[in-house]
Amino acid sequence: MTATESTASRAAEILSRPVELGGLSVPNRIAMAPMTRMFSPGGVPGEDVVSYYARRAAAGVGLIVTEGTYVGHDSAGESDRVPRFHGEEQLAGWAKVAAAVHEAGGRIVPQLWHIGMTRRPEARLNPGAPAMGPSGIRVGRDGESQDGHTMTARDLDDVIAAFADSAAAAERIGFDGVELHGAHGYLIDQFLWERTNRRADGHGGDHVARTRFAAEIVAAVRAAVSPGFPVVFRYSQWKSDAYDARLAETPQHLEAILAPLSAAGVDAFHASTRRYWLPEFDGSDLNLAGWTKKLTGKPTITVGSVGLDGDFIRSFAGEGFAARGIDDLLDRLERDEFDMVAVGRALLQDPEWAAKVLAGRFDELAAYDPAALRTLS
Repeated sequence: MTATESTASRAAEILSRPVELGGLSVPNRIAMAPMTRMFSPGGVPGEDVVSYYARRAAAGVGLIVTEGTYVGHDSAGESDRVPRFHGEEQLAGWAKVAAAVHEAGGRIVPQLWHIGMTRRPEARLNPGAPAMGPSGIRVGRDGESQDGHTMTARDLDDVIAAFADSAAAAERIGFDGVELHGAHGYLIDQFLWERTNRRADGHGGDHVARTRFAAEIVAAVRAAVSPGFPVVFRYSQWKSDAYDARLAETPQHLEAILAPLSAAGVDAFHASTRRYWLPEFDGSDLNLAGWTKKLTGKPTITVGSVGLDGDFIRSFAGEGFAARGIDDLLDRLERDEFDMVAVGRALLQDPEWAAKVLAGRFDELAAYDPAALRTLS
């Protein structure tokens, strides 16, 4: 990637500004996006995970959002190599991660996760635990099936408590906040989406009713941590197996979804898109994070193929990309469309991405190459 002297100086000035998320001061506008790695046997993050996050914090990432971590519920996940955010050994490993990131000058929040109906029958973690969701509906690329467990009132209470317990643990072991994974077709998102939530009780129905479970999790987490401990909520329109899915077709629908979450205690929203530069609704250039900030007044984080010239989904097929310029990103940050930018695969490819961009060393940024990421170091 090449850049003019003007772009380099703008990047240094705009991205270096500190920002407040709830009671947390973040030193700059660059976040590390959460990316599942499965490098934690037994759900325990080891020394390699410590160095992985600390290396990026030392290179200038202001806020690290960890890979998704399972909350303490038997059906929360499926892989024994995905880290968990419960259990003595697991939390001891995460405490080392947080300490190393702080020593490197960064801030860090864990992403708390329950996968819901995406849990497969052959799951190795807690075999026999059922996949569960609002209506037991599984949506895949080949259609949908109703082969899961429809959550009871007791199930709802247990999952809400699991999120609250993990959030309290995060504060106790030294993290700077938490992010709740409400995106991409996982459990919380399954309640938000009309295709997977067909309940006839108070947790199903219209746009507002479908937010009830998510808002209850937010409220429980908010009550479990200190007032200044930020709660970030990540959400998306698209789903992992339904890229064209939409929670909201209009800004009015989006406002109806976000308002209960904001009122329940969300301090900042992380709006996940596949391409951050695309407008979310007709008649406006605002992307999803921009609309979220406009509708809620809360700080927002944008994400979606930052630093790449193509859709990150294509990387799963082994496709590489050239680096993409960030002039449009800087323009949006400069006019406060959103507050932070989360960088995923570009930062995975190059741990020094933030340092290079903040210093204007755009010519040193490498093109994205999936084959080079096998060690994810």
